[in-house]
Amino acid sequence: MTSLATTEAPINLGAITVQFLLTPAASNASVSIFRADMRAGAVMPAPHSHDAFDETIQGLRGVVSMMVEGDRVDVGPGDVLFIPRGTIHGFDVGDDADASMLCTVTPGLLGPSYFTDVRDVVAAAGDGPPDIAAIMGVMQRHGLTPAAPTGA
Repeated sequence: MTSLATTEAPINLGAITVQFLLTPAASNASVSIFRADMRAGAVMPAPHSHDAFDETIQGLRGVVSMMVEGDRVDVGPGDVLFIPRGTIHGFDVGDDADASMLCTVTPGLLGPSYFTDVRDVVAAAGDGPPDIAAIMGVMQRHGLTPAAPTGA
């Protein structure tokens, strides 16, 4: 059976907007693909690893500085970075330009609900900082293992 992917509505997480192009449901959990658009200065504040899936990052616009096992890898337009399961990683975007990347998750175990759950925790905090324990709980429920900061 083949399936035509439909683009999901964007999920706004402040400085980062995520939009799924192929959900786990549309691929029978074989793969999920999402685009992340990030404003200059955006930071992924929770380095993590994935226990059950790999992630491939393709740079589309600007430069995303990935921290992978403590090493900085700049991903620009046309660059591709494979992050095997179990590898601790995070990212930031420099202050000079916005950036975009395409993320492919195999198998497709990460879907829009992870990002909407994070969004909900952040929204519940109002103008204050989000509940870190709640964010960590969301990560763990969706197959991400939080790690100590790597210096990103």
